[in-house]
Amino acid sequence: MKLSRDSMTINSGGEKIFTEEVEAAISAHPDVADVLVASRPSRRWGQEVVAIVQLRAGSAASPGDLAAETARHVARYKLPKAWVFVEAVQRTGAGKADYRWATKVATEAT
Repeated sequence: MKLSRDSMTINSGGEKIFTEEVEAAISAHPDVADVLVASRPSRRWGQEVVAIVQLRAGSAASPGDLAAETARHVARYKLPKAWVFVEAVQRTGAGKADYRWATKVATEAT
């Protein structure tokens, strides 16, 4: 996967985690309509990965279901420590990821 120079990175436990890589892994689950990955402060890790997920209508996928699929595509240390389900993932008018919004949602969902 090609990552842009300005892609978001999360430093968790001394490891660099690219948000786009984790988003692609989560999106591999057929019940995921949209997803953004952000970080929030963690005493143990410095920052921890949080997935903000919009499920497809009628889906009942659980965090465990999503984590199992995600683990097929990325290393375990890249897996989200928390899953936040939202009605709709917020994006900019141009359709780009709104990471400010995602970080706010991740931080407030403690």
